[in-house]
Amino acid sequence: MSDPDRSADMPDAPDVALPPSLRLLKWLVILLTLTMIGGVITVVTLIVTRMPQAFTASAPKVPAELALPDGATASAVTFGSGWTAVVTTDQRILIFDRNGVLLQEVTITPTPAP
Repeated sequence: MSDPDRSADMPDAPDVALPPSLRLLKWLVILLTLTMIGGVITVVTLIVTRMPQAFTASAPKVPAELALPDGATASAVTFGSGWTAVVTTDQRILIFDRNGVLLQEVTITPTPAP
């Protein structure tokens, strides 16, 4: 517990002026803090104003008519300009046009491990 009489007996701390080098350092730290706050605000503003444009772009869609051959299971799909490639689990790449018609089939032959 603090004693109210004791605080009355203690003199106030004297005002000590900072040396010029510390005064400069203090203002440099304040300036750096303000600069960093401004930088964070700028970055957040740019992300908020620019990112919605990236999310509004429509993702490519797999054609509804695309049908894999019997026994083929897709493991990966990629999209090109006017075509869709499907990598199957049986080591083939099937390339379809935008209407789902099979254009090309490439068999993958993995290299043997050394």
